[in-house]
This record gives sequence, C-alpha cells and structure tokens, in this order.
Amino acid sequence: MRVAVWAAVSAITLLLAAPVQAQTRVLRIAVVITPDVLLEHLIAVFERGTGYRVTLQITEGAFDVARAGQADLVIAHYGHQGTEAFMTDGLGRWPRMIFSNQAVLIGPAHDPAGIRGSTDAADAIRRISERGGEFFVNNAPTERYLADVLWRAAGSPAKSGWQVDLQLRDQTAIDMAAQRGAYTLWGLVPFVRLLEERRLQGRPLGMEALVLNDPLLPRVMVSIVVNPSRIAGVDEAGARGFERFLLDPSTQAMIRNFRHHGLAGQTWWPAGRNNAGSELGF
Repeated sequence: MRVAVWAAVSAITLLLAAPVQAQTRVLRIAVVITPDVLLEHLIAVFERGTGYRVTLQITEGAFDVARAGQADLVIAHYGHQGTEAFMTDGLGRWPRMIFSNQAVLIGPAHDPAGIRGSTDAADAIRRISERGGEFFVNNAPTERYLADVLWRAAGSPAKSGWQVDLQLRDQTAIDMAAQRGAYTLWGLVPFVRLLEERRLQGRPLGMEALVLNDPLLPRVMVSIVVNPSRIAGVDEAGARGFERFLLDPSTQAMIRNFRHHGLAGQTWWPAGRNNAGSELGF
C-alpha cells in the first residue's frame, strides 16, 4: 500500500503543470454528500504531493455552488439531477467517470428470507417473495428504479402479501422498514452512517447490509472540471490535475482498497477504465 501511495504522489506531481506556483493555491471542490469520507482520504495524498490546499463543499446542491463561481471541480453521480443541465448549459468540461458507490439490500438481523451473503440481488428478491419476508419500497428515485429492475429480473412475482409501498424515501423509509422488520434498498454509505449514529445514541437500528456486490448495485460518479470560459475565477489546471490524480492507476487501486467505518468489504469501485483510453495516458 505504501508503494502505491508514493507512486500516486509522484504521478500527480508530474501531472500538474506548475507545482511551485501550486504551493499557494487553493483547489475548490463541490461534491455531493456520498463520497466525502473517501475523498478526504484521497485529498490528503494529493495535498502532500502537490502543495495544493483542497477545500470541500459537501452538498446535494454541488452544481449550484459551481454556478455561483465557488468551485473549480464538481464530483457527483452521473445521474444526479443537476449534471445534465450543467453540461448542456456549457458550464462544464466532459464528465470523467472516476468511481462508483453501491446500493445494498438491507434487512432485519434475523433475516427471515435467508438472503445474507448472497451476491445475486434479484434472487434475493425472489426469496423474499417466496419465504414470507416483507420488502419495503424506498421511494428515492434510484432505489425505486433499482427495486423495479430487480423485481422484474426475479420473474415479476405478484406483489401482494410481501411488497409494501407507503411512499416514503431515504432515512424515513429505512426507519419504517426497521420498525416492520422488512427488507429494503438504500446506499451503503448513508446506511453505515445511520447505523453508527443510532449506536452512539443507544438506539440500535436492528438492520444489516445483507446483499452486496451484485454488479447491478454500483452507481457511477463523475468529475467535471468547471468551464473557465463560462465561469470566472476557475483554476482549470488545478482541477484537471486532481482529475488526473483520480484516474491514475495508483489512485484507482487506493479507491478499490479503501475501507471505512469498520467495514471489511469493498465500498467503492474504480471506474476510471470507462473513460477513453487517450484520457488514461496509455
């Protein structure tokens, strides 16, 4: 791991055009809430190798921050509601896929449908429908869509008797699923944060992440360099330097190996290989 870190430091030092000037420069990154723990880890490596100081603005309104001229780089899900408008308005350079985070199928610790450890989420949905478990629909748009895909992949079993939809979403849906002892879908990172929050409050949630690592579960995120010809004050060189750092093979390996909140398994998936080969420097 130490070799990989120093390889990344060496690589990003070469990637930035003016490392001496960078000693006094600040790189402003606006990012959606999900990947802050991962980025804090990577930013520490970037700062040591370049002399840049990186500031993070963590908000679901990351593109609003950029539109206001307060960011050089935006990191968000490819399907974030602000991504398309930002790009079609000509405010950003081409999005580069950098990594994916993961949704998970969570459920009660006693796991009545016996899905724990499965890596086939559609099969897990089928088991829930057949074994008397309850699936609670999380109406966050991506989780609802994913639930529909998995239900269809499971053979579209009749929903009566096991699938419940009260039009709740995100944490509210998770709390209700926990009260009912039901299964549901949510992002792994916010779920782990909620578990830790409830543990510290002495109110354990009684839910676990049961099905992970199905190839359908990751959701890709992109970096977008803000267009300096449309928004004044953008440090394009610094933003491109950080983007190249994220795509460097050593950094992609760090992303794959990153662990947090006591998790033994992988949370983040490198996605750099989905970009054009010319962008990867090979």
